[in-house]
Amino acid sequence: MLSVVIPARDCERALVRTLSVLVSGAVAGTVRDVVVAEGGSRDETAKVAEIAGCTVLVSTAPLDHRLREAAAAARSAWLMFLRPGTMPDGGWIEETTRFVEAAERRGQMETAAVFRAEPAAPAGSVTGQAWAVLRDALRRRPSPDQGLLIHRRLYDAVGGHPAADDPEAALLGRLGRRLVRLRSTVIRPPDEPIEVS
Repeated sequence: MLSVVIPARDCERALVRTLSVLVSGAVAGTVRDVVVAEGGSRDETAKVAEIAGCTVLVSTAPLDHRLREAAAAARSAWLMFLRPGTMPDGGWIEETTRFVEAAERRGQMETAAVFRAEPAAPAGSVTGQAWAVLRDALRRRPSPDQGLLIHRRLYDAVGGHPAADDPEAALLGRLGRRLVRLRSTVIRPPDEPIEVS
């Protein structure tokens, strides 16, 4: 149903977390393949991706080029871009499946979706959840940490990831009102900066 594209560089531990969440999607038939746009890591990032069965494209080209190349190598018409360390919650499989099936049924491939953001907080932390809801409500433009679910036709129509300081944020900006927010959240550990460029 969909291909997952992950930009990565020197982030083996974060990549393991994201790939572990995607296993259930592969078992359910939602995730067809995972393409890792590897930026020339000095650690075991590429090896982790290879062991997990991902397609690994190693290049030291700028991030926008690596992401467009990875999207072109993906086997599915639907693409889901995730940063390493990002972990969709337990409902992501059903919700992304519903979103894709509804878009295809209506012939509306010109919409895309992002997950809601939720910081990693202690289980049951009402304060952490409240801050996440407030931040999500006030945020005008989604963050690349929220992932992106997009049909290849729309991705190509807007020119893919543009050459920019932050090509992922620039692509979200290009999509503007065509973006909807899913109810499912993604969790990202707040204390771990990830380098993808």
